[in-house]
Amino acid sequence: MSKSGKDVWDKCLNVIQSQVEAKSFKTWFQPIVPHTIHGSTLVVQVPSIYFYEYLEEHYVGLLRKAIITVLGQQGKLEYSIVVDKGNKENKPKTLQLPTELNGTVVSDSSMSVQIAKNKPSFKSQVNPNYQFENFIEGDCNRLARSAGLAVANKPGFTSFNPLLCYGSVGLGKTHLAHAIGNKIMKNFPDKKVFYITSERFVNQFMEATQTNGLQDFGNFYLDLDVLILDDVQFFANKGKTQEMFFHIFNQLHQTGKQIILTTDRAPKDLVGFQDRLHSRFKWGLSADMQQPDFETKLAIINSKTQVEGMKLPENVAEYLAYS
Repeated sequence: MSKSGKDVWDKCLNVIQSQVEAKSFKTWFQPIVPHTIHGSTLVVQVPSIYFYEYLEEHYVGLLRKAIITVLGQQGKLEYSIVVDKGNKENKPKTLQLPTELNGTVVSDSSMSVQIAKNKPSFKSQVNPNYQFENFIEGDCNRLARSAGLAVANKPGFTSFNPLLCYGSVGLGKTHLAHAIGNKIMKNFPDKKVFYITSERFVNQFMEATQTNGLQDFGNFYLDLDVLILDDVQFFANKGKTQEMFFHIFNQLHQTGKQIILTTDRAPKDLVGFQDRLHSRFKWGLSADMQQPDFETKLAIINSKTQVEGMKLPENVAEYLAYS
């Protein structure tokens, strides 16, 4: 922490303290730590991306007044957020985010990422072939399907956030996850829905780390309305990826965005995960998807053959279901 940075922020706090209630000052301004000052730009460190978003939404006018009072009309503010604390071998990784002090995004291109006003189009990666209409319901998956339908009708506004569907391979977890995404996009065309496997997420994170692209990586996910993450068990023992996902999860959840997860086992059986992620997985609903009974298997077989334009003899379909 540079001494000049601390002096500048202390003067800003004097301006701010006279304008807000004591409780708000203690909650939203005392935790801010002055980091550095370069030219007329003060960089401060805040505890989380949610903290940053809240300040920008509720106190940007007051921050503008404080910065201009202390640094003049050219004064600017930037935020630093630690997303990876690092270790003895690796330095901590941070996101540098701008503020909208002057009504437009103020950004030093060498340090911060622009938050675009016009969001670029992107592919949701949701498979249009997986729908609720062709998802066969049975006792084995009724809870998961019902919860998924509730989420699709009110994403972010049910107690099922996150919705975590778990079970062995081949039981329809991925189908259901895509079906939820498709229905949300149909019901809410303006919502940004994104599907990704955990393996792909890890690869993206590693690439972003190697190319100094963590800011863009983090901001892409924080801009989503619905995140569908498949096969979360792949995060096991990947500490840095878990750290990044923890911050993304927190921000999305705190801002009312919907999170949908799948995994091959119950949250309590996931090994190689941080305790705080275990805790987050239990915040919403964990829905078990079990092996289908004979009748459900038969319905699945008949549905698949119908889609393919085939008609199996009844005894053949029953033989496949039994087997």
